[in-house]
Amino acid sequence: MAREHPDWNPEILRKQREAIGLTLEDTGEKLREIAERHGLNIAANFQTIWGHEAGRVYPGPHYRRAYSRLYRCNEAQLGFRAALPGEEAHVDSAPAVATRTLPDQSDAVRQALSSIRTGSAGADSEMLINRMVSAWRHRTSAGAEGPSVVLVGGFAGSGKSEFAKFLGNLTGWPILDKDSLTRPLVEQLLVALGGEAHDRSSELYREKVRPLEYRCLLNTAWENVNCGISTILDAPFVSEFSQAEWMQRFQNKCRSNRVSMATIWVDCDPESMREYIEFRGAARDAWKMEAWDDYLASLDLQLRPQGPHFVVDNRLGAAVALVDEAKDVLSGGDL
Repeated sequence: MAREHPDWNPEILRKQREAIGLTLEDTGEKLREIAERHGLNIAANFQTIWGHEAGRVYPGPHYRRAYSRLYRCNEAQLGFRAALPGEEAHVDSAPAVATRTLPDQSDAVRQALSSIRTGSAGADSEMLINRMVSAWRHRTSAGAEGPSVVLVGGFAGSGKSEFAKFLGNLTGWPILDKDSLTRPLVEQLLVALGGEAHDRSSELYREKVRPLEYRCLLNTAWENVNCGISTILDAPFVSEFSQAEWMQRFQNKCRSNRVSMATIWVDCDPESMREYIEFRGAARDAWKMEAWDDYLASLDLQLRPQGPHFVVDNRLGAAVALVDEAKDVLSGGDL
């Protein structure tokens, strides 16, 4: 172990613990509390802590992060490694937890961003840090309201993407469009599995590929939400909205994570959908246009999401027209 971590000095951990009067059991309890707060994966029993202090087991990354939070020291100060250039390596002999107070929030944010440094001419690190701090202040000044997830669904050509973009422009929330997020991978996967790149009607797509598309979309959304970032999802959601069980599971997950959820279905008439699909001329829509009557017969035009939801009436493009009008007003554009 010493050969793998030549700068490791495990004795410092024991000294830090003893300086503030913690037992091994006390330390484990505090580390578990920190782990829960920061989403760290550690068990923190007294045997493991003893192994760290005795130099028998080098702490993994989550343990090192938890120890750093507990003792208010960086990893170099706790003897895990040598100090980086410009990093404080000295630690006062006084008990760290007992004497050190938390810094001001703004100072803490700036300190966390201080590792961003100018790497080349024309790159202004201070400007970037200032923008990030400003964004943090703006987000936190809005209050303690948690993030939201908005699911915008509808059949192909219904106008859901236009409406989702309007919501994104209005709120500043990021939009996750299923096709933009997954299309290149989906096309290559279909080919690799012996299908056609633009196929969206076969059993191969429905059984093997489509579930992966939506998993990527939803996993990405949860990455945003876990960072407190409200997110708009733009996808048909035809199968998902039809399943009461799926909707209930998603709603339960949102509720357990204190996330607000809104489900929006964009309704449209068949003629308008066909006109839009034909206009955009996407390769993935070719089969729809070639067999429009069969495709239309496969749609349940009375479909509405299971559970609480909202409906946008975009028949004859009425809702998108209102969006266009609002854009003109908000931009101050002349008619």
